[in-house]
Amino acid sequence: MLETFLVAFIPLFFALDAPGILPSFISLTSDLSTMRRKTIVNQATLTGLLISLFFIYGGKLIFKQLGITVSDFKIAGGLLLLILSIQDLLFSSNGRRTAGSDEHIGIVPVGTPLIIGPAALTTLLLLVDKVGYTMTIISLTLNLFIVWAVFFFSEQIIAIIRKPGAIAIGKVFQLFLAAIAVMMIRNGVTELMKAS
Repeated sequence: MLETFLVAFIPLFFALDAPGILPSFISLTSDLSTMRRKTIVNQATLTGLLISLFFIYGGKLIFKQLGITVSDFKIAGGLLLLILSIQDLLFSSNGRRTAGSDEHIGIVPVGTPLIIGPAALTTLLLLVDKVGYTMTIISLTLNLFIVWAVFFFSEQIIAIIRKPGAIAIGKVFQLFLAAIAVMMIRNGVTELMKAS
């Protein structure tokens, strides 16, 4: 049970990358009051949860309609994760995480794509096939709680680790995510070869 939980929890932990996206969240909300920032954190976390649940339960139906196998998605998802992680490792992520209007900033860009972006959605769909719906949702809920806590106490955390420290932690997370992506590609290719 613990091993299954860790199989679900760890890839999502790296895909959500709470310390790595913290500097982006700070820059997006730096001009806002503390009360408004906390409201945005709640709105963003709820948005991330709702989008994730839609993909968790609708993903299989989308696969069926498009004629995509799980192996196909593992390869495509792994490639996407690898590209995103390499992009974040080599270049600044600020270019694809830009601010929206203050009114909806909790939904876009904080809720998506900052918290729940392509990497997290890909990971969720692959986890459903690997560990099932219950464990995926438990893992998602715990990981979103971690993101909520990191954002909610963002001022205190940045004061302790400083912005360069948060960026460095984020880069390490992206390296692990790249390794997970390679594993997904390898598994997908192996399954396709066995099926043929």
